[in-house]
Amino acid sequence: MSQQNDDAFDPFDPTGMLKAMRTANLDAWSKMMIQLVSTEAYAKATGVMLDAWLTSSTPFYKVMEKVLTQVLANWQMPSRADITSLAERLTNIEMRLDDLDAKLDQFQRPVSKASRRSEGQP
Repeated sequence: MSQQNDDAFDPFDPTGMLKAMRTANLDAWSKMMIQLVSTEAYAKATGVMLDAWLTSSTPFYKVMEKVLTQVLANWQMPSRADITSLAERLTNIEMRLDDLDAKLDQFQRPVSKASRRSEGQP
């Protein structure tokens, strides 16, 4: 049996003609869009739109944050600020414990050397 190549154009096959037209159309659009988004003007326009969107969404974000903080407080759940504060406090405690451990090591060294000497070990 002979196999037909899918890429070959057959004028008597209407689906082949539609497929070829679709492929040509998609290729043309693809090339055009690549050229469009590669320009400096497109980058600037996108930057302006994103900046405007971020500026306009900031008040909405602040309102939503306040509402969620109140809801969490009503449900007796910690807010982001509570968790951040707790993390900072735990980090501070951990640093202090590390400092105390280092100081304890400094005090234990002379004591252990002295106890070895008294036992007659070098």
